[in-house]
Amino acid sequence: MARTRSSSSTRLRYVNPAYYLKRPTRLAVLFMAFVFISFFVWDRQTLVREHEEELLMLKEEVEHLQSELEELKHEGGVSVKKENTITKRIDLTKIDGLTTDPVEDERREKVKDAMVHAWTSYEKYAWGHDELQPQSKNGVDSFGGLGATLIDSLDTLYIMGLDEQFQRAREWVANSLDFNKNYDASVFETTIRVVGGLLSAYDLSGDNVFLEKAKDIADRLLPAWNTPSGIPYNFINLIHGNAHNPGWTGGDSILADSGTEQLEFIALTQRTGDPKYQQKVENVILVLNKTFPADGLLPIYINPHRGTTSHSTITFGAMGDSFYEYLLKVWIQGNKTAEVQHYREMWETSMKGLLSLVRKTAPSSYTYISEKIGNSLIDKMDELACFAPGMIALGSSGYGPDSAKFLNLAEELALTCYNFYQSTPTKLAGENYFFHSGQDMTVGTSWNILRPETVESLFYLWRLTGNKTYQEWGWNIFQAFEKNSRVESGYVGLKDVNTGVKDNMMQSFFLAETLKYLYLLFSPPSVISLDEWVFNTEAHPLKIISRSAPREEHKPQIRVRARKEGRFGGI
Repeated sequence: MARTRSSSSTRLRYVNPAYYLKRPTRLAVLFMAFVFISFFVWDRQTLVREHEEELLMLKEEVEHLQSELEELKHEGGVSVKKENTITKRIDLTKIDGLTTDPVEDERREKVKDAMVHAWTSYEKYAWGHDELQPQSKNGVDSFGGLGATLIDSLDTLYIMGLDEQFQRAREWVANSLDFNKNYDASVFETTIRVVGGLLSAYDLSGDNVFLEKAKDIADRLLPAWNTPSGIPYNFINLIHGNAHNPGWTGGDSILADSGTEQLEFIALTQRTGDPKYQQKVENVILVLNKTFPADGLLPIYINPHRGTTSHSTITFGAMGDSFYEYLLKVWIQGNKTAEVQHYREMWETSMKGLLSLVRKTAPSSYTYISEKIGNSLIDKMDELACFAPGMIALGSSGYGPDSAKFLNLAEELALTCYNFYQSTPTKLAGENYFFHSGQDMTVGTSWNILRPETVESLFYLWRLTGNKTYQEWGWNIFQAFEKNSRVESGYVGLKDVNTGVKDNMMQSFFLAETLKYLYLLFSPPSVISLDEWVFNTEAHPLKIISRSAPREEHKPQIRVRARKEGRFGGI
């Protein structure tokens, strides 16, 4: 019995801390052994996780290669090679490895806070509805109940790193978004907001639910192109497929509404391999190109039966604007290859026409784009036309020796658009402006509905020139929105920019465009790089994919993710 007790006592001393405190050498050895074992276990777990991730990526690559082998068998018509646009998720809230400006960081966070306020208000009072009425704290279905604000906001949430909000929105799309509605939808608005928003969310996240929903709604829109000329009707019933034009156009289709679906539907063909989407929208351009005028300026009304224009206004504002924008951007979307060169040529022709509309005010020499009816010029410019400085700047680099001339024009027009804001008591722009000799400009329609066009152009000009003046102008506009439009339950427009009287609507494009462009204005240029992405007219970024590039460029490659990557790089 005594020996048993003695043996037990001897073993227990090794678990007594006092034993090691008296023997520091053994304590050190024990500590080193603990560290080594801990590191070994942690390292093995890390390796397992990394190998699991690489195996998953290899599996995705194998599936992609199998898909490509099937698609390469297809010949003729539109190229239908399905493209892999999915990119690795990058946390855009982190800035590791990049030198940033503290002022830009602070301003970017302020814009993000504004997005959180707008989104949280929408979630609370209008979840699943198209738009929020902040004053009365209720939702309204301005677009047939398609969740326009939610879908419009998906990529903004993702880019800003608002992951929890993005995931809740994703679940609504997966489980509640239903397009089977007896509603006459605008083909234009549904395409740029819903199709574009879903495709952008797909390109950013790689989540197939967004692509499937984009196909669903696009298929419901396609019958609108079934006209004698191929120029689409502008409205269609989402259940029955009955398409028509509004009565107030006299049966004509609208230029912007008919020529602003190319980016989205070409992207859908690239991502699904189905040529029908691209064929429909590219036929519109072919029809218009047959009778394209020497100055490249088209009236806003087009006969869908003959495919010819009607006598009506020529404008870079409402109902004309984004047609010209998409001529340039389809060229960019196709990576500027020969397959899309005719888009660039049509755009350059239209820019010659734009130069014929450029005028200057007196006495301050503000540059503006006038409108035209027949041979008469109208000294009027919409705030909507303030997208033009950004468009011209984006296309200026393709001009060679004339690049500086067009970039200078873009900067002059941007100054005019910024003055639209600075010239009112609220520092927010009205809907349009008139120009009179001796008094520069006066507000015409005086409401402001949170439009993005000016900050869009400031974003492009800052990205392309590096001139921080455009950041300062954007910050001033953001502060004016904060002062005049922010309310307890979101953001509202103004009924009158002179008095500051508020309306009761938070437009979906405020979250999709205005806040996104402001956020990117204060972000490193590698965030949604213009070398890799092209924005649709609702500010939804789509991946740039070459059209009809040499076969070796399409050679599938297996890509294994690097073990260490920056977290605020271009995605």
